[in-house]
Amino acid sequence: MSANIISTDDRGFDRAVLQAEMPVLVDFWAPWCGPCRMIAPVVEQLAKEYDGKLRTVKVNTDDSQEVARRYGIQGIPTLAIFHGGKEVKRFVGVRPKAELAGAIDRVVANTQPVAGAGSAQ
Repeated sequence: MSANIISTDDRGFDRAVLQAEMPVLVDFWAPWCGPCRMIAPVVEQLAKEYDGKLRTVKVNTDDSQEVARRYGIQGIPTLAIFHGGKEVKRFVGVRPKAELAGAIDRVVANTQPVAGAGSAQ
């Protein structure tokens, strides 16, 4: 996993994602999921390209079933963009990098610092 990607679980999700000061791309995945392995390099590229503007977090749905249930994750890979503690965009399945980058660009362009958000790592 890239140095630009954080891995979290049920216990750390709120801090790593919901309390983040910047937008967060969350990759809901599992080790046995072939399409998850297909999109992983794209997620790593996006994490590197948007470093400093976007936090990238991976959540293994096998190990973090509570978070997966809370957000209704029924198919993986699911990529969700969060900002200000709320999900603002979701993609299910493998998507082209350009489509993901376009959505990230729109969220980042409309980003203002989130008041009161902690700087979780």
